[in-house]
Order: sequence, then C-alpha cells, then structure tokens
Amino acid sequence: MTDLFWPGDHLAGELMSDRAFLRAMLAVEQAWLDALVDGGIAPAAARVTLTGLVDDDDGETPARQADSDGNPVSALVALLRERTAEPTSRWIHRGLTSQDVVDTALMLCLRDALDRLAEQIAEQVDALAALADAHRGTPMLARTLTQPALPSTVGVRVAAWLTGLLDAATPVVGLRDSLPVQLGGAVGTLAAIVELAGSVEGAVALSDTVAVALGLAPALPWHTTRAPLTRIGDLLVGLCDAWGHLATDVATGSRSEIGEFVEGTGGGSSTMPHKHNPVAAVLLRRTALTAAPLAATLHTAAALTVDERADGAWHAEWATVRTLARRTVVAAAHATALVTGLRVDADRAAANLAAAADLRAEQSTMAKLVGREPESSYLGAADLVVAAALDRASRYRKDPS
Repeated sequence: MTDLFWPGDHLAGELMSDRAFLRAMLAVEQAWLDALVDGGIAPAAARVTLTGLVDDDDGETPARQADSDGNPVSALVALLRERTAEPTSRWIHRGLTSQDVVDTALMLCLRDALDRLAEQIAEQVDALAALADAHRGTPMLARTLTQPALPSTVGVRVAAWLTGLLDAATPVVGLRDSLPVQLGGAVGTLAAIVELAGSVEGAVALSDTVAVALGLAPALPWHTTRAPLTRIGDLLVGLCDAWGHLATDVATGSRSEIGEFVEGTGGGSSTMPHKHNPVAAVLLRRTALTAAPLAATLHTAAALTVDERADGAWHAEWATVRTLARRTVVAAAHATALVTGLRVDADRAAANLAAAADLRAEQSTMAKLVGREPESSYLGAADLVVAAALDRASRYRKDPS
C-alpha cells in the first residue's frame, strides 16, 4: 500500500490494510465454524477451509456492499455461503453478529501492529541507551524557554528521550497479550450461542475456544464498552508523543546555528543542493501533531455509544484506529532510523555551552546560602540521571512488560 498524502506509509506494509482486515474477518469466521464442528454443534461435514474461498481481490465486493448494510460482514458472509454447499453454508456465521466479527478482526489486526511496534521499540531502546552511555560526559548547554539555562550533558538529553520512550512503551506487551475476543451475538447476551450450545457454560466455553484459536484473550462481551480500543489509541498516541519530543529536540538541535545533532541520512531539496534536511524528525513531528486527535475520536465514539450497537460511533472507530495504527507503525520506523543514525557534534555542543552567558549565577547563590565555595562543576546528579535511564533500559530488555 502506498499513500502520496502520507510519505512513509509503505513502511507499514499490509498492517491494518483492507487486505489484512478481510483476512482477519475470515479468520474469525473460520475459528467460529471450527468451534461449532469441534463442539459437536455443527456436523463434521460442515467443516471447510473458508480462507481458500475468498482471496484479496474479493475485498471489493464486501467493501461496496457495506454501503448498504453499514458494515462489510453481511456481504462477506453472503459471499462465503454462495461459495459453499450444504451443510457448510447453513452453519457459517450462525450465532454471531456483525459486530462480533468486526471487533474481533480489529483485535487481530491491532495485535500484528503491536508486534511490529515492539520490535522497533526494542531497537530504539538499544540505540538510545548506547547513545546516552557514549555521551554521558559530553558537555552541552541546557536551555529553558528557548534560552541558555545551565550546563548539562548530551547524555542527560538522550536519557530524557529514552525515559519518555520507556514510559510509553511499557504497556505494549501487556496490552498485546490481553487483546480480547468479542463474541456476544446480536445484543451481547450470547442468546443464540447459548441456544446452540445448550447451556450458558457451553456458550462461554465456545467463545473461549475461539479466543484461544485466534490467540486472543477470552472475554465476555464488551461491545458497548469501548475501553479495549481507547486503551490502544492512548498507547499509540503515547508512543507518538515520545517520538515527537525526541524529533523536536533533534530538529531544533540540527539548525545550522546550533548544529549539535545531525541526522544520519538527511533529506535533500528539489532546488537547493546544499540542504541536509532532518526529514525523519520532520515526519515524526507530523505524526505527533496528528495522532492525538485520532485517539480523541475513539474516546468520543466510546462516550457516544448507545444501546447495544451504536448508531455511528462504532462505525467511526474502524478507519480511525486503522489510520492511527498505520501512522504509528510508520513513525516507529522513522524513529528507529533517526536514533540509530543520529550523530552528535560534541565540538559544537561544547562551543555553544562556552558561548552562553554566565551560567553560574544560580550556583553562586546556592553556595552562599550554605556557606560553601562553589563546586568546580555544576552538573549535579546528571550522571545519576543517565545511569538510572540505562538501568531501566537494561531491565526493559529483560522484561518488556
């Protein structure tokens, strides 16, 4: 998939694409049919491999017909029933509702996106930890409200990036492993499933079987409680926030008049051959600027959910979470490229520090208050800050959750 409106979109590949969503819906229908047969509810003759009946080119049909029914599931089920014979056609989708298929398929697609993010984050943590350690003693001017403030080190700056990333990344594994199945039938009471299974216990067991088959967490119906989606949205935005902070520092620090940071492979200009633009940082900032409103849409949809199937709020989620997830995956790739190739100009950092106005006024005041001579350095616990970030990175590598 490519998108001229969103440079880098190809880096997300098939994740959260139309094809991925179609395959995920098929996987849900397959797991459900298998569970009905394995549970002795549907006859053994109903078993068939549904995924072989629909290919990627078939996605156009449910996409177009979704305009009539409001979602793509009805058309997909009709297509599957057309292409199967009795008794399979009679048992496909029985007991399910469209929201079961859409919500569970979304969980499958998002799981794949979270897996990709976890891989990228691990690489970023390694790169940032190495950079913080290498420059833990490299002098650098710290600035507040854009102006010179106090002496610091490059290591402290990088440690802040690393800590921000770890704060955002820590929930990834736990959330990935807790993505829930959604199988509640028409109104979330499992009524049809209980009827098919013969008991409440049998219905719950059937749902749990499907969850295990799909690699999702067993769960009772959550279709009117949208926390599973808003939690994912918040996680994705948190990652974009962390990368946006890093990218803003790099973009600012790479200005020619500052020159403390240089992207490993900057971008060019269509008209100015001398340019070395911080393109990765620019694209990361773009994502950070646009991510939060997408998550806000998910929260608005959650708040406006009504009855046992929302009239528009549910429908607003699909493209929103797809866009947010794809853009976050793209941002992850850009962030990895940025931090693994980032270069520090230690000489420029030292020169900027030396050129700043007197930075020791605060130090002199503090020393007088306690009646001591000022220390030769005014770095405080800078090294401790870096060491703490490195220790946390080490623990994250051992247990990302």
